[in-house]
Amino acid sequence: MKNWLLHILVNAVAIIFVSFVFASVEIDGFGGALIAALILSILNAIVRPILVVLTLPITLITLGLFLLVVNAITLAMTDGLLGSMFEIDGFGMTILAALVISFINLLLNKMIKD
Repeated sequence: MKNWLLHILVNAVAIIFVSFVFASVEIDGFGGALIAALILSILNAIVRPILVVLTLPITLITLGLFLLVVNAITLAMTDGLLGSMFEIDGFGMTILAALVISFINLLLNKMIKD
């Protein structure tokens, strides 16, 4: 449970960072980022495995690069669920934001574990 809460906090920090870097990503403060991170982690736990299994053939053909699209789909679903609290303009920006959020999560989780 403690690791899950820490992961949500790291996700929220990554979402805040992306909203500062890209003007096309808007978030309503740190509370909005925490809610977005919570919903994103729930979607990653429930929806993402289903999407990965359904898109396995195309993922194998693209040597795993299609997983970026799967991450972007879960981020777009988070955007759709939160409405005006969390906004991303366009699917291209959603792919870029998902890539940056994943990279920041990787770095922050590596720093925390060490």
